[in-house]
Amino acid sequence: MEFRIERDTLGEMKVPADKYWGAQTQRSKENFPIGTEKMPIEVIHAFAQLKKAAAMANEQLGKLPAEKKQAIVQACDEIIQGKWDGHFPLVVWQTGSGTQSNMNVNEVVARRGSEIAGKEKLIHPNDDVNMSQSSNDTFPTAMHIAAYHEAEQRLKPALAQFKKTLEQKEKEYMHVIKIGRTHLQDATPLTLGQEISGWRAMIDRSMEMLEQAQQYLLRLAIGGTAVGTGINADPSFGHKVAEQLEKQTGYRFESSPNKFHALTSHDELVYFHGALKALAADMMKIANDIRWLASGPRSGIGELTIPANEPGSSIMPGKVNPTQSEAMTMVAAQIFGNDATVGFSASQGNFELNVFKPVIIYNVLQSIRLLAEGIQSFDKRCAAGLEANKEVIQQLMERSLMLVTALNPHIGYEKAAEIAKLAHKEGLTLKEAAVQTGYLTAEQYDEWIDPSKMVHL
Repeated sequence: MEFRIERDTLGEMKVPADKYWGAQTQRSKENFPIGTEKMPIEVIHAFAQLKKAAAMANEQLGKLPAEKKQAIVQACDEIIQGKWDGHFPLVVWQTGSGTQSNMNVNEVVARRGSEIAGKEKLIHPNDDVNMSQSSNDTFPTAMHIAAYHEAEQRLKPALAQFKKTLEQKEKEYMHVIKIGRTHLQDATPLTLGQEISGWRAMIDRSMEMLEQAQQYLLRLAIGGTAVGTGINADPSFGHKVAEQLEKQTGYRFESSPNKFHALTSHDELVYFHGALKALAADMMKIANDIRWLASGPRSGIGELTIPANEPGSSIMPGKVNPTQSEAMTMVAAQIFGNDATVGFSASQGNFELNVFKPVIIYNVLQSIRLLAEGIQSFDKRCAAGLEANKEVIQQLMERSLMLVTALNPHIGYEKAAEIAKLAHKEGLTLKEAAVQTGYLTAEQYDEWIDPSKMVHL
């Protein structure tokens, strides 16, 4: 490999000749050989949006020459387009402020910008690209930009499509009456469509909570610089950057009214991840319901049939397993673990700075991606292909002892319970047991025990 020599305040460093990064990035690469988890590329692209906006704001304030601004903007646009993704090699497990990833972006933008301008070292990574900024306010700003964007562009569309699928199934099966279950035991009837409507309402509510939580991410730390005072930045800088970011992204970003909070607290991301955890909890429930209802197909509940996507066993021919439910529930388990990491990390802000920033955003972005891709796969390869096994649904409903609940208003709770216990003990049908007790006639049973009157459509 060919190298070039780059310099920073600590001295010289050998840097791969074909890479745009500089000495500080190289030092981090060598000093933190920890894990395989790289700084998410979404954070890098968010940084490029920020550096572009900062350059434009600095030019407006008369601090950055137009030539430098234009070169920085073009370099940032190329990064946003993914052209230089291979030039951001740093791992998550680095300085807790994310300083080295901030400098990685500064160095790449400076070198590429100088190349664009045709003037070697025209642009300085600290003096120009990082002008009016600190890692302490840029990294949390990039965190919010990345999280908001990924939720908007990746997770919300997945949820919208899944909701559409559930609405279709809800409508299709609204009049298919089945037995309900509480405590894993038989309960009174409902329709399959009503049961699915509960799943659909979970997604509705999760979308509402996600939308609400996202609003807190629109507040940005930019303008606080080192400790929140805004040293070395014009007082209007943060507001100007937020305005530029809104123009670039379409998202209504604003400069946080209290930068001391924005640098040391990540309660907004904790709250946001709480919405992701709530969604994961709902997806865990939906996926589990589906695999239980599809269990069997002959020795389980078997009220639903699921798509046969792949052979289910290496030894049992013809077996079909609820693999999409399994994948979805593993995703949910990961999100629950991520939430613990995000919450603990956010609690560790000491004085003017929280230094767990990289691990917070890594987990937040992983949760968004896993939920989005997990839900897309679950929707396409499971939910969309769900079918009601109407014969089994009818058989199980007719066998259920809890239909006896409809007799309460006519003969009272205790006599109805006696009928249910007799039927269960003697292996009788509910109707046979009811008539045997003498509490009602067969004709009365047929009139009073009507599942269609028990579901209140």
